[in-house]
Amino acid sequence: MRERIFEASGLTKVYRTGDVEVFALRGVDLVLSAGEMMVLLGPSGSGKSTFLNIVGGLDRPTEGHVLFRGRDLVGLSERELTLYRRNHVGFVFQFYNLVPSLTALENVALVTEISAEPMPPAEALALVGLEARQDHFPAQLSGGEQQRVAIARAVAKRPEVLLCDEPTGALDSTFGVIVLEALMRVNQELGTTTAIITHNVAIKDIAHRVCYFADGRIVSDTVNETRVEPKDVTW
Repeated sequence: MRERIFEASGLTKVYRTGDVEVFALRGVDLVLSAGEMMVLLGPSGSGKSTFLNIVGGLDRPTEGHVLFRGRDLVGLSERELTLYRRNHVGFVFQFYNLVPSLTALENVALVTEISAEPMPPAEALALVGLEARQDHFPAQLSGGEQQRVAIARAVAKRPEVLLCDEPTGALDSTFGVIVLEALMRVNQELGTTTAIITHNVAIKDIAHRVCYFADGRIVSDTVNETRVEPKDVTW
């Protein structure tokens, strides 16, 4: 049995505007184990990003609990949540959020300066295949290369968990495959527990597990008996 990294129970998120209530999550239960790569699927508004934001400490549930290594995130103060995000979680989003005036190496170094036991920035870039591009600025990099810099920045602090929200959403199939290869390499070589939100159903085949969200609930949670390499994904 792998160690449980996340254990969510009864997660509910309600947004209220006046008398109107919108349920983003409706009692979600989910366990994510150490070293797993999980893909989260579902239409827009199904609750995927809300779930990821809660387990990442960016948002709080209206009801329910989410344990990180047995510690309930719901009861943490804002300062404690900040330290949790800083020390344990790496984020990768659809848009790269790189500092345009800094090189790839300098963008990664921004994170390592506030991390307890970071890897050297150059090592993080090498992990995603960008050792030859470390002195280039974002404007000199392709979209896929910029996203890989963002991945290197996220993993340079050696997070236990990597949370990715549409990491290939702004990329074509060629660069999307390269980014998926980088994520898989991080998962395999560092053992980083990884969750990936995507609208691209084909990406599910690279994961250990696939969860499908609909209307704020998980409607299926399946294990892939065999996984495919990113290069074999039909885009």
